[in-house]
Amino acid sequence: MNTVNHQFRLATRPVGAVKRSDFTYASEPVRALADGEVLVQNLYVSLDPAMRGWLNASEDSYMPPVAIGEVMRAIAVGRVTASKHPNFAVGDHVVGLMGVQEYAISSGQGLNKVNPALAPLPLFLSVLGMTGLTAYFGLFDVGQPKAGDTVVVSGAAGAVGAVVGQLAKAHGARVIGIAGGADKCRYLVEELGFDAAIDYKQEDVAAALKTHAPKGVDVFFDNVGGDILDIVLGRLAHGARVVICGAISQYNNTSAIKGPSNYLQLMVKRATMRGVMVADYYPRAMEAMSAMAPLLAAGKLKSREDIVPGLENFPVTFLKLFDGSNNGKLVLQVAA
Repeated sequence: MNTVNHQFRLATRPVGAVKRSDFTYASEPVRALADGEVLVQNLYVSLDPAMRGWLNASEDSYMPPVAIGEVMRAIAVGRVTASKHPNFAVGDHVVGLMGVQEYAISSGQGLNKVNPALAPLPLFLSVLGMTGLTAYFGLFDVGQPKAGDTVVVSGAAGAVGAVVGQLAKAHGARVIGIAGGADKCRYLVEELGFDAAIDYKQEDVAAALKTHAPKGVDVFFDNVGGDILDIVLGRLAHGARVVICGAISQYNNTSAIKGPSNYLQLMVKRATMRGVMVADYYPRAMEAMSAMAPLLAAGKLKSREDIVPGLENFPVTFLKLFDGSNNGKLVLQVAA
C-alpha cells in the first residue's frame, strides 16, 4: 500500500497577511524513488519570517518565489525512511529545505545529517541550525562587537534575536533588547541575561534608549525595520555598525516598504549598515557550531522553542510570527 503524503501548496499570492485560502492542503501517494534519491519523513518544520518573502512574486531576491501550485518552501528536520542514495541510509536524521509536508524526496543536495544524540531535533532548526548561524555570523562578522560595546537587538525575544543577545553578552558587551510585552522583556532580562529590555508596546523607545544607552548604540542588530530602525538610527554612537537581518514589521505591507528616513545618521556618525544572509556562511557552519557548543554546555546560551503539533495547523501557526504570539523559535511538529 502506497504511503500518502499530505502537504501545503501555494494556491494564490497573499496580499497583506497570509490567509488559509492562500494555500491548498493536498494529498498524493509517495512515488517510487529513482537512483540517487532519498525519502525523508519530516518530523519538525521550521516556520521563519523569511517564508513570507518567498510568497511574493518579485524575482529581485536571494531566492526565487514559491510558484503557484508548489509545495510551500520550508526547512525541516526528518528521518530517512527509504534510500537509493549512497550517502544516506534508512534511519539517518537530516535537515534541509524539504517543505511543509509529511514526506520529501530529495536528490541529497543541500541535505545534511544531524545527530539526535547531541541535542533534541528541534534545536537543529533553531540554535544549532539556520537561526544560530544567522545570529553568530550576523553579530560577529557584520556587527563586530567589542567588549564594552552597547549592543541593541530588535525582535530580541524572537529566535535569532535571543541568540544574538546572549552571544553579545558572553562576548562582554552591554546588551539591550527591544521586544513586545512585559513577559518577553522579563524573559530577556531574567532568563537570558540581557542588561535591559524595552517594551515597544508600552514604552517610548527613543526615551528608553536614551536612558539605557546614554553614550549611544555601537551595534544594532535589526530584525524589525520600520519605525524601530529609524529610532535606533537616531541613537547611534560614532562608528556604529547596523546589521540588517530582517524587517518583520514590513513583510505584510500592502503598500511600499517603509525605508529608513533617518539614514543620514549613518553619515553623521560615520556608521555602516550592512545586510546578513545566512546562505553566505554555510561553508563556515562548523566554526559557529564549535564556538556555540561550549556556551550551550555551560548554560550560557539558552534556546526556547515554541512547538505546535499538527501539519494541518500550518497556516494559523505561521501567523504567530507576525502577531508576536510565538515564544521563541516557532516549529511545527509533523510527526513524533
